[in-house]
This record gives sequence, C-alpha cells and structure tokens, in this order.
Amino acid sequence: MNASTLSHPPGTLPKLKLLTMFRLGLFQMGLGIMSLLTLGVLNRLLIDELAVLPGIAAAAIATYQFVSPVRVWFGQLSDSKRLFGYHRTGYVWLGAIFFTVIAFLALQVVWQLGWSVQNNGWTTVTYLWTGLLAIVFGFYGLALSASSVPFAALLVDVSDEDNRSQLVGIVWSMLMVGIVVGAIVSSKLLDTPNICGAAILSYDPNQVTKNANIPQLQQAINPVFVIMPAIVLLFSILATFGVETKYSRFSSRSQYIEREDQITLGRALKVLTASRQTGFFFTFLLLLTISLFMQDAIMEPYGGEVFGMCIAQTTQLNAFFGMGTLIGIATTGFLVLPKLGNQRTTKWGCLVAATCFSVLILAGFLENQTLLKSGLLLFGLASGMITAGATSLMLDLTAAETAGTFIGAWGLAQAMSRGLATVLGGAFLSLGKFLFVSPFLAYGLVFALQSVGLVCAVLLLNRISVREFKANAQAAIASIMEGDLGS
Repeated sequence: MNASTLSHPPGTLPKLKLLTMFRLGLFQMGLGIMSLLTLGVLNRLLIDELAVLPGIAAAAIATYQFVSPVRVWFGQLSDSKRLFGYHRTGYVWLGAIFFTVIAFLALQVVWQLGWSVQNNGWTTVTYLWTGLLAIVFGFYGLALSASSVPFAALLVDVSDEDNRSQLVGIVWSMLMVGIVVGAIVSSKLLDTPNICGAAILSYDPNQVTKNANIPQLQQAINPVFVIMPAIVLLFSILATFGVETKYSRFSSRSQYIEREDQITLGRALKVLTASRQTGFFFTFLLLLTISLFMQDAIMEPYGGEVFGMCIAQTTQLNAFFGMGTLIGIATTGFLVLPKLGNQRTTKWGCLVAATCFSVLILAGFLENQTLLKSGLLLFGLASGMITAGATSLMLDLTAAETAGTFIGAWGLAQAMSRGLATVLGGAFLSLGKFLFVSPFLAYGLVFALQSVGLVCAVLLLNRISVREFKANAQAAIASIMEGDLGS
C-alpha cells in the first residue's frame, strides 16, 4: 500500500500541532537561505568581483522566476501521480535535491564566466557562458517549482480552514527567519580577509584587466555553496517527513480544491482584469512588486562598490531587512491594521518604503554603513506593513466562490513581477553606469525610480474601492469562470 493512501476516515484525521507547523516551516526557512545565496552572494560576485554588467547578471539570475508558469504542470502532476508513494513529499524531496545541487553548479558556471571576462573580455565565448548561466538558473527555477509547489499543496492538504491561516503565517515567517539566519551563518563562513578588496571601479564592458583573484574567491565561496545547500536539503527532509502520511486530507477533498498551482497564466490575466476594480488591483500589485524588489539584484553590489564592504558584510545586510520585515508583519497585524484598516496601512507602508529609498541614497552619498543598515531595517518594517496590508486587501477583493482562482492568479502574477523586477533593477543599474561616472549615482538612479514607483502605486491604491468590487466585480469574475468551464 502506498504511503499517501494510508489515510484515516473523514473526520478522524488529527489536527496539526504547533510544533509540526514550525517543523513544516523549516522548508521555507531553507528557501530563504537559497534566496540569499542566489540573489545575495552570486549577484554580488557577478557584478562587483567579476565585473559582469548588471543588466546581464540580473537577466541571467531572473530566469528562475520566468519559468514560474511551469508550476501549473508540477501542481497537476503531484495531484495525479505519486512519487515514492506520496502525492507531495516525494516531489518536495526530489526537487530539493536538484535545486541544492544546481545552485553549486551555477556557482561553477559563474567562475567560468568570470575567467572569460578577465581573459577575453566580452567575446562570443563569454556570451555563451552567460547563456549557459541563464539556462542553469532556468533549471534551478524548474527544480524549485517541482519542490515548492507540491509543498504549498501539502499545506492545503494537511490543514483545515480554522488553522490554515496560522499555518501559513508561521511558514511564511520562517522564510524570513531563513534569510536572517542564512545571512548570519553565510557571513561567518565568508569572513575571510583574502577576499576583501577594493570595489570594481571600471564599468567598461570591454575591460579585460584581472580585477579579482578568482582562485581565492573559489577557495572561500565554494564551501559555502556545499555546506548551506546541504543544510537546506536536510531541512526539506526534516520538514516533511511523515507529515503527509499522518495529516493529509487530499484523498477526501482533492476534487473540490483549486489552488495557485492550478492556475494558468492566461486564466490569471482574465481573472485579474475581469472588472475595473480587479484591473486596478492587478496593476497596483504589478507596480508595487516591481518597485519593492528592483533592489534585490543590486543591494549587495551597492554595499561592495559604494561602501567598500566585503562579501561577508554585504551578506549581513539581508539580516537587517529580514528582521525588519518580521517585526513589521507582527506589529502591523496586531497594532496597525485594526486601527488604520488594510487600505490605509498599505498606503502608509508604501510611503514609508519610498522614504527609505531616500535614506539608502543618502547613506551612499555619505558612505555611512550605519545609515545603510538603519535604512534597510526601516525598509523591512515598511515591507512588513505592505505585506500585511496588501494581503488583507487582496482577501477583501476576492469573491468567496472563486477564492482559489483569484489568489492563485495573484500568486502567479506576483512571481512573474519579481522576475521582471530583478531584470529591471540590473538594467537600470547598467543604464546608470553608462550615464554617470560615480557608482553612487548609478545605484541612486535605481533607488529613485523605486521610490517614484511606490508613490505611483499609492495613487493607484486610492482608486481601489472594496465596496465597488463587492457590487460589480464578483459577477464579472463569475462570468469568466463560467466561460472557462464551458470552453
């Protein structure tokens, strides 16, 4: 008998205990660590130490986000085909094995790209290594989807309506804990004096001078990409071991549940533009996501080029943002949302975040690391406010009968927006380096555009009306759904 078929009769399944919820959160904690390695360490290496143009580096890394529509297939596959006797757990484990191994392989391609830039400049061979890096990150995204989508489905399978929000809250918080812990541990592993040097000051794409000692970098960084992914793989196994067998309600209700991983991109766009209000909210989320996350691919290089920080020090920057986000979400949920409501909370979060980018620019002008860290902590607090407020607003702008479809559409659109944000961050940094001699001004251009984007998001937010949505949008979404079912 397969493990996933060892289910209890309906109504007799045990409830998830708090300890099990935190154990499940270990998987998300691992994803936080992997995010730190890819968006933190690798992009810093590419842009600062190896002198790869920011737009090219960001585009290669962002490939893993642009394969997110494949989540549809992995979600449906885990519904219909068991792996190692499980509907979810087998996919989580196999995907985790692949994305941890691929992260190490991506680093090896990064070294080859760095050697090619140093020895040959931007020749055909260099561009081929860049293309290979993009392909490797595409496979990384596939492996990540193969693991994370069945895990998200598992969270639905093992929870009920009365404890699902608690489970999701704990698991999401563990993602930020992973970023904080990963930043601290990685910075300790990378705290090697021989890889702290002067920042790259030349932005000439034809530069062929050897700017970094790659063998020294390899000696310091390769072990990190062995130790940390091994810990993440262990977390993935510990998080899910035995949970599906004991708690899964999949067999009794799978045919009635519609989740994010079942939503195609075309259907997502239909639902998100079904009415004026859903269109406003979709545009708001698109602009908000891009404006918030454009700095993902440039923050560590900012610390290196403008502040002269070592790789270990720039990795620690993630801890300040992560701690701020955790505090922001917790305090907003208990103190701010009940008083201001979701729309005003989101608005003030956006305005505070826009102000934070001014602080980050000022920190660069003064080359003040303390101000930079304070700005990131405050930006984390603002992001926490925005997350809590926008999520609550999203739930208000969801028709109950199509909740799974709408939330799924939001999730898919947000994933694509994150990829676009990474690319745009690198592209605007490349533009800034072309326009300005000072690295401070190049990075300042990106932060200024993010601030403007958040102010524009607030203007869109002011046009969103929950009352109008409840009056008109539900019927529009229902007609979309009926049309899809009839086609």
